[in-house]
Amino acid sequence: MTSQCLFCRIAAGDIPSNKVYSDDDVYAFRDINPAAPQHILVIPRKHLSSLNDAGPEDQALMGKLLLSARSIAQELGFADDGFRTVINTGEHGGQTVFHIHVHVLSGRHLSWPPG
Repeated sequence: MTSQCLFCRIAAGDIPSNKVYSDDDVYAFRDINPAAPQHILVIPRKHLSSLNDAGPEDQALMGKLLLSARSIAQELGFADDGFRTVINTGEHGGQTVFHIHVHVLSGRHLSWPPG
């Protein structure tokens, strides 16, 4: 945990969130500025600033993030209709919080390209 990281502090319970899932490795919560009717953020409890900082030792954790996203979509009832997972990496990739996170978006038709 990085004491100044917003998402580390959310996962630790220091900042309130609308939690949808939690285990020893992963924490998921509703985005406070949703881009779709369903917009969940899935984060690792381990601090990684971005996908660029993930290494071979993080392979299982990265897989767990994506499988957690799928499980959350199933649990919340929107997996069958479809959903999008997005990992923004770096400033030009649209990353605004520098703690890796997976956006899970659903609840409306999502167009392509995204923007």
